[in-house]
Amino acid sequence: MNTETTTTTPTVTELERDVEARSAVFKKELGLFDLVLTQVVFVVGTFWVGWAARLGSQQSAFWILAILTFYVPLAVAVIFLNRLMPYEGGLYQWSKLAFNDFVAFMVGWNLWVFAITILAGTGLVVTTNFSYAIGPPAAWIRDSRTMIMLISVVLVTAMVVAATRGLALGKWVHNVGGVVHMITFAVLILLPLFAISRALGGRYEPFALQLPTFSEYNVNVGSKLALGALTGFEYIAIAAGETRSPAKNIARSVVISAPIIALMFILGTSSVVAFIPRGDIDVIGPIPQVLSIGFGSLGWVGAIGSIAILGIAVRTIALMSIYFVGNTRLPMVAGWDRLLPGWFSRLHARYKTPVNSILFVGAVTLVIGVASLTGVHAHEAFQLIDNAGGVFYALTYLVLFAIPLFGMKALGVKAPWWLKIACASGFIVTLIYIRYSIVPITNVEDLRSFGLKIIITVVVANVVGVALYVLRKRK
Repeated sequence: MNTETTTTTPTVTELERDVEARSAVFKKELGLFDLVLTQVVFVVGTFWVGWAARLGSQQSAFWILAILTFYVPLAVAVIFLNRLMPYEGGLYQWSKLAFNDFVAFMVGWNLWVFAITILAGTGLVVTTNFSYAIGPPAAWIRDSRTMIMLISVVLVTAMVVAATRGLALGKWVHNVGGVVHMITFAVLILLPLFAISRALGGRYEPFALQLPTFSEYNVNVGSKLALGALTGFEYIAIAAGETRSPAKNIARSVVISAPIIALMFILGTSSVVAFIPRGDIDVIGPIPQVLSIGFGSLGWVGAIGSIAILGIAVRTIALMSIYFVGNTRLPMVAGWDRLLPGWFSRLHARYKTPVNSILFVGAVTLVIGVASLTGVHAHEAFQLIDNAGGVFYALTYLVLFAIPLFGMKALGVKAPWWLKIACASGFIVTLIYIRYSIVPITNVEDLRSFGLKIIITVVVANVVGVALYVLRKRK
């Protein structure tokens, strides 16, 4: 009697049904209002206006280029793919269904490592914001490793507790962060109108447009505006299984938030250009720096500046919470596919959150955060964290844009020509970003060492990811 058994590869439809069944246990906490505010918190990074301001009067032209060549392509690709596959795990699931589980695992791995690197730098950013809010007497804490580590521990502990409670609590952290963030940017944008005498040269030109000069430095900064600042629409889709009507509401949130985000970036950068010379911009805390200068001579009104600076810290904490959500869901969905141990997929009995994954992410975040501060100054540590994290993120974007270009056959869908053109543009901009990721835009002690650290970090991390995948597949 022949007792040999055969295995068959699950079809796309079977994989989709499995994901839908597993996602059914989650509470649908996120609505359209929550998603719009979450998009604003996640996409509008506070330090990008400082990096863009280093382009001077050319900043508007480079923002527009970044919007046309990357921001719009990303938005249309995310809307198309999320409507086609509105599943918990977002890009991880899209990659698995369009290509295979190896590509999906490496996408999830790079997204996870990217978020860890960003989370590791949160303590540094929040500490910088606090120092500006308190004033000159607290300037010393920006380079105090002890204070940065202490604040990091407090933040990570709080995020672990909040993440365990789930999005019923987390969405309010995100919503408050989004509202406060928009108010802070409104203060930043309107500040030159009330304190123009304090501005550099007494001139404020929010919509000045100068033809761009494509020097090595400008292209470097411009690529970071595209793939650094104007990213994140797809990240929210990781929690699609916890969203009401995800195929419809995530797409709507992108459409509503996109113009708001673009205006916040362009007008916010104009305020930085008006107040601070290009060589003096603090790339970690440009907005607190501007608010400190602008409100510095306004007497008691200057307290508004300190409150607004604290608003930046509130947004940073909300952003950390969003990263925590995504970074705990990715190991969970990989555990569903047995690409990671099932331990990561175990849910809290009451809150239905991946509690083991939450604890693991919290511990790794603290370790990476402490290691990043070893032997370098704060600005260099920040650039190392951000550039290395950006490469991990960029690798996932290569896959995202490749799905409409090369992966639609497996889904039984034909991508329209305009989507292919948009994705080709996004793919090329992503490659340019990766090329310039090893080049810093501020002074560092050793250029070669800076580039090598990023290259080695990215290569080693991906070798570890491949090794984990191979080991799990053997089991």
